[in-house]
Amino acid sequence: MDNLDYGVIGNCRSAALVSKTGSIDWCCLPQFDSPSIFGKLLDENIGGSFGFKVDDSYEITQQYIDNTVVLVTKFSNGLDVFEVWDFMPRYYKENGAYHAPPEFIRYIKYISGKPCVKVIYDPKLEYAKGETNTYVKNDFIVSLTNNVAYDTLFLYTDMSKDEVVNGEALEIKSDHFFLVGYHEKLFAPNLKMAFLEYERTKVYWLNWMERTPSYNRYNDYIARSAMTLKLLSYDKTGAILAAITTSLPETIGEVRNWDYRFCWIRDASMVIKVMSKLGHKNMAKRYLKFIINLIPDKEEKLQIMYGINGEKKLTEEFLEHLSGYRNSSPVRIGNAAYKQKQNDIYGILMDMIHQLLLHFNNDIEDGEALWNITKGIVWVVNRHWQEPDKGIWEFRSEDQHFTFSKVLCWTAVDKAIKVAILLGKTSKLARWQLLEEAIREDIMVNAWSDKAQAFTQAYDSEDLDASVLLMESYGFIDAKHPKYVSTVKAIGRELSNDGLLYRYKNQDDFGLPSSSFTICTFWYINSLYKIGEEESAVKQFNKLLSYSNHLGLFSEDLDFVTKRLLGNFPQAYSHLALIETAINLSKITKNEKVKDILS
Repeated sequence: MDNLDYGVIGNCRSAALVSKTGSIDWCCLPQFDSPSIFGKLLDENIGGSFGFKVDDSYEITQQYIDNTVVLVTKFSNGLDVFEVWDFMPRYYKENGAYHAPPEFIRYIKYISGKPCVKVIYDPKLEYAKGETNTYVKNDFIVSLTNNVAYDTLFLYTDMSKDEVVNGEALEIKSDHFFLVGYHEKLFAPNLKMAFLEYERTKVYWLNWMERTPSYNRYNDYIARSAMTLKLLSYDKTGAILAAITTSLPETIGEVRNWDYRFCWIRDASMVIKVMSKLGHKNMAKRYLKFIINLIPDKEEKLQIMYGINGEKKLTEEFLEHLSGYRNSSPVRIGNAAYKQKQNDIYGILMDMIHQLLLHFNNDIEDGEALWNITKGIVWVVNRHWQEPDKGIWEFRSEDQHFTFSKVLCWTAVDKAIKVAILLGKTSKLARWQLLEEAIREDIMVNAWSDKAQAFTQAYDSEDLDASVLLMESYGFIDAKHPKYVSTVKAIGRELSNDGLLYRYKNQDDFGLPSSSFTICTFWYINSLYKIGEEESAVKQFNKLLSYSNHLGLFSEDLDFVTKRLLGNFPQAYSHLALIETAINLSKITKNEKVKDILS
């Protein structure tokens, strides 16, 4: 089945996608949101790639080195065997800073025999907008373009540069290396240096995983998801990306194609909440700095999303010269959703701040700034919670009173009260408690439908919505409350399609969604567990995990029929929800029937 069978490598500055046959089909340098240098993912013909061609006698397999993001692609025909170790260097330097240059290394490990390979090196700079020319120099291979914009890329290798560029057959008799970098090196790299970069990077990830708790169940999936979320963090500012790609369609051939190389406050705050539970406070601290830097004025309202360097204007453009993934156009850069009003982001941000204060109470800097943000959030919510918005799913039509947005307004005030108590700031509690009660009463009266026997997508609506399942997670309602149990069961009946969930089934700006938003199925499984249907939750979770790609990675969506991965990749939303669900289900130890299913 055609699928997103890619591994991801990265160093918290940029990232690349490596196909299951060892071809780098997506990479942007010098950072995540830069123009692509390899973009075959979005155009098979002109996008550009960096791969290896072997004859049909070779079997190609792929896996990560345990507890690292070093990806190993093995080429073997029995006698002739070599491996490609792909990674982006990342490790601590002696001065305490990170070494994370805008480059990747492909270390060729000779195993046995006389393997023969052709190198396909075809960079296409600046999203392949103009012509890229490649030249062999004494120390390196340089590629450049100056049609639309000026850009250069450098390849260093100990193999024959002419034979590499010409795609000639090469016999591998020993280890070799390729280093592709955005900058020209002051000192030419060599094989010894490439291997040292590999060892240092491997040790960095092993140490990072050593600080990550392990679990009795699903530990491999939790670990891989945690490392993937780490790869989606941008060290320079603390921003968290939604995904490393743009314009991978939610459905093949349709126009739901978006650029996800930005920081959504909602997605990022959910990621940080999960990662703080896993003890990774440095990610949390950097993200808090990012938020504090975004809100210089006490009355400034948050946008729903920002560029990874804090950019506020994310103008959307079409790259019409690219055919799109599997001819699904348009290819977009930028995202017009940055202009939208979504009232839920305040609750999600406050929930994250509360969690961080709980986990790292004695080690949180900028406490005064956080208290200012807390007061500002309540001020904004008090003024705007009764207004309609675009909602979590970013409808591009008219605003509505979405239930999820209202619940998260309540959450903002609820968590602000808890933060005030933690910080010993009690003068505002009485007023805030009255506001909290008013929002709660409004939701209980207006979001419940007697006809649907569920909390619905919006006020005065009968439509169901998977986001409403999070009412329990944010503490708005108890899992055993009859109305919540009824809501979970109604959503299971109405929104489930062969075990996968629709976000909603009412028509949106583009018609009825024809793929499942992966996070919604995780939410549903979590809700089943919470209401006591543990056996069903475990069965459905195991089934959902089987739909990941060959490396345990998930994109944004899944096709209802074929179960192929769709949407941008790898998706922060999907992996944070996987971790939350896996941690919950790993706690099941008493019920023997459930233990049998898990084993």
